[in-house]
Amino acid sequence: MSTPTFDSIVQRRSIRKFNSTPVPKALLEELLLAGILAPSAKNRQPWQFTVTLGAEKEKATQAMARGLQREQGQALSPGLADAFNARRIMEQAPALIFITNPFAHPLEEPLPPEERISDLCNTLSVGAAIENMSLAAQALGLGTLWIANTFFAYEELQAYLGLPGVLLSALAVGYPDESPAPRPRKPQAEVVDWRE
Repeated sequence: MSTPTFDSIVQRRSIRKFNSTPVPKALLEELLLAGILAPSAKNRQPWQFTVTLGAEKEKATQAMARGLQREQGQALSPGLADAFNARRIMEQAPALIFITNPFAHPLEEPLPPEERISDLCNTLSVGAAIENMSLAAQALGLGTLWIANTFFAYEELQAYLGLPGVLLSALAVGYPDESPAPRPRKPQAEVVDWRE
């Protein structure tokens, strides 16, 4: 099968090296539109996108650095080395898009089952938006890195953003300065269960 959409899926890579060329605002707007057009549970569209460039991106990465410093020696620290690498990539990428779910409840808040299910569905919807943006970026000649390590600096990044809800992720965006090989994938026989 070969269609532009399928080609973008096959060719998309997680980019960890970006060159310094700024990303035109018009291209970032196309990525954001792709995210906004994603399917969402009950059409709640549970996303808020914060695009940071230049000095604002520097403030965001400084917030990330403060959080990682605080986190050293804490409960989440076993994965901290990868989070420091993510911060380096965030500093290098010309643009960072932070994705917040304005309807989400804090992770530590106990919820009745119906609200927990709603939170989970909204998180799945945000994932669809991020994937749409990643595929649109690929089609436009841009690279992305979907960053979940923002949770290591959650308090600091939430304070920087100043938005209601829960910061779920960040997307680093720029022109790739590498061409990674495809990552290994499990074979269909291992992950697909046909029932006819």
